[in-house]
Amino acid sequence: MSTLTEPGAAPATAPAPRGTYGDTAVITATFVRLKLALMRNGLRQTTGRKAGFISSAVLGALFGALGMAGLLALGGSRHMAALGTVLVALIALFWAFVPVFLGAVDETLDPARLAMLPLRPRSLMTAQLVASVVGVGPIFTTLLVAGAALGTARGAGGYAVAVVAIVLTVLTCTVLSRAVATANAGLLTSRKGRDLAILSGVVIALGIQGVNLAVQKLADGRNAEPVHTMADVARWLPPATSVEAVRAVSAGAYGVAAAALAGTVAALGLLLWWWQRSLTRLMTSRDGSTVLAGDGGQESEKERTGSGGALWERLLPAGRSGVVAQRALRYAWRDPKAKMSWAMAIGMGLLFPVIWASTGSATVYHACWGAGLLGMQMYNQFGMDYSGFWLVAQTITSARDAYAELRGRMLAIALVGVPFTVTVVLVAAVVVGDWGQLPAALGISLALLGALLGYGALASVLFPYSVPQDNAMRNVGAGQVSLVWYGIVGGLVASALLCAPLIALTIWLHASAAGWAWVVLPLGAGYGAAVAWAGLRLAAGRTVERLPEILAAVSRS
Repeated sequence: MSTLTEPGAAPATAPAPRGTYGDTAVITATFVRLKLALMRNGLRQTTGRKAGFISSAVLGALFGALGMAGLLALGGSRHMAALGTVLVALIALFWAFVPVFLGAVDETLDPARLAMLPLRPRSLMTAQLVASVVGVGPIFTTLLVAGAALGTARGAGGYAVAVVAIVLTVLTCTVLSRAVATANAGLLTSRKGRDLAILSGVVIALGIQGVNLAVQKLADGRNAEPVHTMADVARWLPPATSVEAVRAVSAGAYGVAAAALAGTVAALGLLLWWWQRSLTRLMTSRDGSTVLAGDGGQESEKERTGSGGALWERLLPAGRSGVVAQRALRYAWRDPKAKMSWAMAIGMGLLFPVIWASTGSATVYHACWGAGLLGMQMYNQFGMDYSGFWLVAQTITSARDAYAELRGRMLAIALVGVPFTVTVVLVAAVVVGDWGQLPAALGISLALLGALLGYGALASVLFPYSVPQDNAMRNVGAGQVSLVWYGIVGGLVASALLCAPLIALTIWLHASAAGWAWVVLPLGAGYGAAVAWAGLRLAAGRTVERLPEILAAVSRS
């Protein structure tokens, strides 16, 4: 029933019910339920997505528990405090990269979507912070941090501080993640944000390899000095200071422990202030959609076309092949999946010589991996055009057209692959310190690159498959995984067979005429170019007759 009031009297106001927007507890509970509902509804979409989430949750909990058990087992080691400090520092670094790395696939990282809701910044911060600890990642992080803190602790005081350190570290990592996401909210949804996501993925992959090497060195027990050196720096960088506090309390240095904990608390406070400041500015200032296009909105010709200048264009031939090569290079720069593939190939190609050198079993010939990873970029050339390949297919009416098309795509890869191969071999020679093997290793690497380019052109015609454009987590169309394996296995076998004569010649020269080993370099370069040309000719002849099958395979969702 409504209550009537006399004319001129002030309208009666009912007391605000509990659960309004001003109630932080209700807002927090709503955010947690919303995140759980989004996760539950997402799992109902497809069986594959449900299986992926369940497997990732099980593996995350399993590896987190194993990591925690391993750290607790190292509790009596003199290296445990240093290892725990470095581990927590790396965890915080990864949490700083996670918002950028997941910005393209996790829309909840964009707080601008909540700008129209009547929420106060502090209430929104509390709700987002609590909702952020719901998931596989926070559980995995908590297990590792608990292993690092509890494994370092000694005595009742040490274990008590370890519990505080675990809470402070997890909170600091979570707030760091949200603060970075809020400060870069506009960047996360832009093309530059996707570029940073790719860079973050490469950094994380390389960082995992670095951690793997450090753990192997520490397990050997022969060279743990690098871990202690990193720990000497990281122990005073929050939130790694929390592990330093546990170590100090266990050793009886209470003043050092108090200073370390104070540093962690101060860092957490600064991050909260930065987060609140960024969130307030984001939710109260106008965005790019309300700003008229002016001088700041105009792009230069270089930014609009994505061209890096005319220097590399002069290296390409005139005609269709040159145009196709330019298009392929721009696709590799603009398309997130293509850019990720290129970035991982280049990053891992440079990292492999360093990894093998650190194990003491490296040779200059390990640089062949760099040529192999770049050569595999030639695989499935038509599939990387997504649904737009039908436009390209309309222009292929003869073997000559197919030859020009494939030649341009191959030139784009060779324009990057040849200098990269030379660079990787030089890096390997510097790291290993064996300059005598440089000519032969470079010749074999160039031959391998040519073999993979030639076979990749043929595999693009014989084993094409679609690449889902609207799914960031899938790189192969449903039911086409076998085609990928056919191409990979066939490429490994074909490249080994094609390079076998040159490898046999290299072995014979080193055994019988070491002074003539340099001839492998020109022979390898010429042989690789000849094999690439032969594969190109074979692929061009088959493209026209298989064009309907290629178009159907590439267009399959």
